[in-house]
Amino acid sequence: MVFLDLHMAAPDGIELARQVRVSRWNRTTPIVLISDDQRPSAMSVGFEAGASFFFTSQSTRIVLLKLLRATQGPAEQERRRTRRIAIQSKVRLRYRADELEGETVDVSLSGVLVKAHRTFPIGAPVNVAMQLSPRARPVVGVGSVARVLGGNQMGIQLDQLSAGESERLQEFLLPLISSE
Repeated sequence: MVFLDLHMAAPDGIELARQVRVSRWNRTTPIVLISDDQRPSAMSVGFEAGASFFFTSQSTRIVLLKLLRATQGPAEQERRRTRRIAIQSKVRLRYRADELEGETVDVSLSGVLVKAHRTFPIGAPVNVAMQLSPRARPVVGVGSVARVLGGNQMGIQLDQLSAGESERLQEFLLPLISSE
């Protein structure tokens, strides 16, 4: 959750809200704009910039508590989406005609950290096949190399999983997330 003052020093709350919204990692992060400006136009500009909530300094403590409760659901959902679970399983990556087999270090609903004997370049689009369980078929989809660590690990952002594959990954991970 991000709290911003509408009229703070440059960059102001409107500009920062826009920057948060264009960030791939923060597109769904709840943004609360706080201001003493009670004009409807100020509120409209805030929502156009990407604010989730607009809070005036005239609001009462009760309103603030309701606002915090309203944002708990999205914050919990975001926590689950990015929560990394240490899992070691086989994963196969393909970039163009080059195929690489490795092992997962950790997995989240939005990405996987893979250890392999070599890496693909940052930004490379990769086909992913993760064998999370020996009893189930691999979770397959398309991702991209978001980072390279130590020369033998790649952070893969899972950009394109079908609804079915995403659901299978979620069914596998959610019990593990809940138990931590």
